[in-house]
Amino acid sequence: MTEIFKQSFPRSLDQLIEHYNNDAHRGAVIEAWLFEDEATRRAGERILAIHGITAHLRSAYKPLVHAVLEEIDLSDATAVEIAYPRHEVCTENRFRLETYPVGALCKGAEVTFVPGSETAFTYRLTITNGNGDKTSHDVFAPNRVHQDCIGETLVSPTGWLRVRDAQGNVLTDGRLETDYEAAFHTTIDAIAHHDWGDSEPYFNELNIRVTLPVSDQPLGIGDEVLSLREALHEDFYFSLLEFFQKKSGRPIGDRGLQPGQIVPEIIKADGAPSVRVALRDFDLAVIPSPDQPLDQAQSAINPQQIMRELATITGDEFSANSRAGRQILARYHAGTDKPVMISGGQHPNETSGVIGALRAAQTLNARANSHFTISPLENPDGYALHQRLIQDNPRHMHHAARYTALGDDLEYRKGANLLEKEIRVRAQQISDAELHINLHGYPAHEWTRPLSGYVPRGFAMWTLPKGFFLILRHHESATERAEMLIDRVTKHLADVPGLLEFNAGQIKLYESHAGEHGFRMINGFPCWVSIDDRHDVPITLITEYPDETVYGDAFIAGHTAQMATVLAAYDAHQEMS
Repeated sequence: MTEIFKQSFPRSLDQLIEHYNNDAHRGAVIEAWLFEDEATRRAGERILAIHGITAHLRSAYKPLVHAVLEEIDLSDATAVEIAYPRHEVCTENRFRLETYPVGALCKGAEVTFVPGSETAFTYRLTITNGNGDKTSHDVFAPNRVHQDCIGETLVSPTGWLRVRDAQGNVLTDGRLETDYEAAFHTTIDAIAHHDWGDSEPYFNELNIRVTLPVSDQPLGIGDEVLSLREALHEDFYFSLLEFFQKKSGRPIGDRGLQPGQIVPEIIKADGAPSVRVALRDFDLAVIPSPDQPLDQAQSAINPQQIMRELATITGDEFSANSRAGRQILARYHAGTDKPVMISGGQHPNETSGVIGALRAAQTLNARANSHFTISPLENPDGYALHQRLIQDNPRHMHHAARYTALGDDLEYRKGANLLEKEIRVRAQQISDAELHINLHGYPAHEWTRPLSGYVPRGFAMWTLPKGFFLILRHHESATERAEMLIDRVTKHLADVPGLLEFNAGQIKLYESHAGEHGFRMINGFPCWVSIDDRHDVPITLITEYPDETVYGDAFIAGHTAQMATVLAAYDAHQEMS
C-alpha cells in the first residue's frame, strides 16, 4: 500500500461550541446549518444552553426534510403548499427534488409544489389545518455557487452560521465551510494534483478511507434513509471519475475510461473526520457467507454459490477472465427454440439480476427444446468489491462496485483485450441470438451528490425510485418486433402479484417531487424504447429493478420480477418467431 494523502479535519460543531460556549456570549442566539445527524446537533444545543446561549443547529443536507421531521408540526395539516427556490445554474426542479420524500412525510395531507424565489435559497411552506387556518414557515436552504474539480459551475448545499447578540444585533450571517465539505474538497484537490502519469489504468485500487462521526437515519418510507456517509461515497466516486475523464481527454460521462478501481470507504467513527488516500493492489480476499435457497434468497448470494447454481444447467461451459484474474463462467444450453442470451451482474451492486438470471435459466433448463446462453455474473471484480463494502454498511448503494476493476463499464469496452466483455461476445457467437435479456437494477432510495450540485450528474434519471423500469433498445429493422415484445412482456409482468401496485406507489411519489416523468407507460410499467444500433444483437431488453440496498421480502420480490421478465421475454420471442 502506498499512502498519498492523509489529514484530519477539526469538527465544525466542536469549534462552534469552543468559541461560543462562555459567559461572554450569554443571551446570544445562534443558528447553524451543519452536516451532522440530529442527535449530535441536539447535544450541541444542550451544551450551549448551559451558558445561556439559544442555539438552533440544523441540517445543511436536505434542510426542508429535516425541518418537517424536527420542527414543523404537520399533525393537523390537510394541505401543504411548498414554494421551492430556483437558480439559473440549476434545472427547474433541482430544489423540488431536494424535498424528497417530504410528500410521504405529510401524513396524508395534499402536497403541492409551486416555483418560488429566484433570489433567495428559501422554501416557503403554507400549511392549511383541519379548520381551514393557514400558517407559513420559511425554511432556509444554504447553498453556494462554485466550480468543481473539472471547472463546472454548480449550486451545492453548504454550511452556514447566523449569530445575533442578546440585543438582536446580527453579528454573523454567512457561509461556514464545514468539516464535511473541507474533507471532500481538500482530498479531491490532493488527488487532482498527484502525478498520475499519462497511461490508463493509473492504479489498481485508489482507496479513499474517510471516518465520519455521523449516523444514518432511516425514514420508515420504503427504503429511504438520510445518510451523509452514503452521499459522501457517491460524491467522491463520481467526482473522481469525472476528474480522470477530463485528465484523459474524454468527455464527461464517458464509460470507456479505465483509470482503475476507485474505492471510497466512508466509515462511522467517533472524533474528528479524517481521510487517508492510498494506492493498493487488487483485493482478492473471499468473504464467506452461507448459501441460500435460490428462490428465497434474501440478499446477494456468494460467488461460489453462483457458480454451483450455474453448474446445474446442462450444456457447454465457456469462460473469460476479469482484470483482477477472476474467472467468469457461462453456459450454452442448445435446443431447437430460437436462441436467447441472458446476462446479469454487469453492474454488480445491482444484485437481484444475478439471482433472477439463474432462476430463469434453471426454469428454462427443465423445458424441452429451450435454447439459451446464461452468464449470471459478468463482472466478478465489482461483485467482490460490493461484498467487501457491504460488510460496513449493507444499506448503502456503493456505486464504487458498479464498474470493473479497470474502472470502465464493460459494455462500452473496445479493442482487442476485451477481458470481461469477452463472455458476452462469445455468447453471441455461440448462440447467434437475436434477443439479449440484460438484467440490471438501480437505487431503491434517493441518490444524491450534495457537494457536487446535489443531483447526480449524468444520472438524473435515476435519482429517485420509480418502480420496475424497462429499457428496450433495438435496431431500426427490428422496430415492429421490439414493440410486440415490450407489449407482451409487460402484460405478463402485470400478472406478477403486487408488482403493479409497487410501481404505482413509487411512481406517484416520484411525480410529486420530480414532476412529469416523461416515460412511456406500457401496461403499467415505465419504459424507454429507442432505436440503437450500438448492440450487435438486434433487440436488447434491459431491466431496471430498484434493488440496490433492499433485503428480505423486498429482495425476493426483486429477483422474482427479474426471473419473470426473462421467462416472459423468452416466450414472447418464441411466439413472435
